[in-house]
Amino acid sequence: MLEAVAPIPVLTAPAAKVSPELQHDVEQFLYFEAALLDERRFREWIELVAEDMSYVLNTNTLAQSRDRRRGQRPPTTYIFNEDKYQLERRIARLETGMAWAEEPASRTRHFVSNVRILAVNGDELELSCNYMVHRASKARDHHTFIGTRRDRLRRAETAGGWEIFGRDLELDEFTLMSANISILL
Repeated sequence: MLEAVAPIPVLTAPAAKVSPELQHDVEQFLYFEAALLDERRFREWIELVAEDMSYVLNTNTLAQSRDRRRGQRPPTTYIFNEDKYQLERRIARLETGMAWAEEPASRTRHFVSNVRILAVNGDELELSCNYMVHRASKARDHHTFIGTRRDRLRRAETAGGWEIFGRDLELDEFTLMSANISILL
């Protein structure tokens, strides 16, 4: 099992030397996952999530240059810190038609880029990537969420061949301009 990772982003971490086939396989899994979310196939998406899932979106805080030089990172607070059960509850709520932030349902486009596999330990791996999710809802409710994330995957008997057991996301924006984040990033 992989050990806990440092707070993201760790932009200088070197990528592990992996085969082109593994790199391709992981990227195809991430694209498949993005398509499930964009097509609102949430029940199929949750099947890609491990029972021990940790799904965290951290805030991004401004740090003074003098603090960054000292290696100090501002305290982190969470926008959400969920496990598989909480993600299932979120999906169930979306299915009720009573999630007012999602009426009418948002249209989303998930983009994943700069995929780097950082560590491989048996059937588990850790990767970093950049993401962008565009959300369009109602006539004037359009928001784009951009950031970096760390994913932890393990080989599994799922539709994509992998399961997600960790996702740590960080937004680039310092002030959340959206009234809510009712979608899955």
